[in-house]
Order: sequence, then structure tokens, then C-alpha cells
Amino acid sequence: MAVHERTQAEGLIALEREVVTCRRCPRLVEWRERVAREKRAAYRAETYWGRPLPGFGDPGARVYVLGLAPAAHGGNRTGRIFTGDRSGDWLFASLHRTAFANQARSVSIGDGLRLEDVFIGAAVRCCPPANRPLPAERDNCLPYAARELELLSRVRVIVCLGAFAWDAAARLMGVRPKPRFAHLAEHTLPDGRAMIGCFHPSQQNTFTGKLTEPMLDAVFERARSRAGGQE
Repeated sequence: MAVHERTQAEGLIALEREVVTCRRCPRLVEWRERVAREKRAAYRAETYWGRPLPGFGDPGARVYVLGLAPAAHGGNRTGRIFTGDRSGDWLFASLHRTAFANQARSVSIGDGLRLEDVFIGAAVRCCPPANRPLPAERDNCLPYAARELELLSRVRVIVCLGAFAWDAAARLMGVRPKPRFAHLAEHTLPDGRAMIGCFHPSQQNTFTGKLTEPMLDAVFERARSRAGGQE
């Protein structure tokens, strides 16, 4: 392993340790731990993760996917972002169809999922009540995504899942004025990296047809194109 790769790997491991022990936001700490204690009936026999979630994926990724926050009975249960919930079912199926993932489902940390050329993080690392983080909670958490991006030196594209993630990425990258969010919206940063907007793969979007499988696939196909330097 090259010196840069070893330093990067060590940095990601150190950041993961810091993320999972974070208690900066009292409201989120109380909620995530309550959910982990009370559980959903279908998962009564499982031990919930109940802590903040680090990002995961390919350290050599050129595409960084920024989500909103873990699902209460998805990532907060399984210990991996977008794992074990309906949004994740849509996301990983698309990543598989577009050759970013070796399989179409993500149900647990030990399920064999491998990501290639993509790394997944979130604007907020704890599940929030009603899926609505407060602005202060977002601001407390965004430095974790900033540090991931510093360590993931090959990233050329940030795919923002939903308007919340788009706004968070704009803050993260110092974009003023904030560009308008839309599905497949693109904003090129001064350093040549790009933000790409995507409707969030939540049930309210997928059940209503606001987001379809071809629409989601188009985002990742475009991300691959932009990451490769093609305009």
C-alpha cells in the first residue's frame, strides 16, 4: 500500500471512530437511543446500532453520495447508512444497475455488499425525529462530510439525494448564492468538481412516481460521465 493510501485509510478509520461516539446533539442522541430501545415489532429480536453512522464505500471513489440522515429502523438499526430500508433498496438497486455496486440489496453490514468508485455519506449522521434535522444539527454534523471529502481525494462528483442534501452540499462547498435544486441539476464548483441533484429515493417519491428507476439510473450514469471528465 502506498504512503498516501495508508494515510487515507488511517484517516478514514480515525474519523469513523470519532463519528460513532459523537453526542453533540442532545435531541438526536435521545431519539436514536429511544428508537434502539423500543424497536419496531418486526425487528424486536434484533440489537439496534443506535449510534451515529460513518460513511462507507470505496476509498478511491470519484463519486460521493450525500444523503439526508439514517432511517430510524434502517441505518439506525443495521449500523450502515441506507441499509435495511426502502430508500436503500432503491439506491443500491440503481448502483448495481449502473455498476457501482456488486449486488442490488443491502440488508446488513455483513451481507457482502461492495461499492466501486462510490462512497456514501450523509448530511446528518443520527436518525432525526420525523426525518427532519434542525439547522443546528446539520451544522454540527457537516464537518464529518467535509473531512470525508478531504480524505477522499479522487472525488469529482457529489450526488445530492434531495433538497436537504443539496443545500448541505452547497454550504459544505461554500457555494453562494445557492444554486436551485432539481432532479439532474448540475453545478460546477470552481475546482472543477460537480454537484448533481437527485430526488431522494424515499417512499413518498418512489410510490408516487416522482422518482422512477430510469430517473435514478440517469443520475449515476451522469455522475460517472462527469467523474471521468466528460462534459
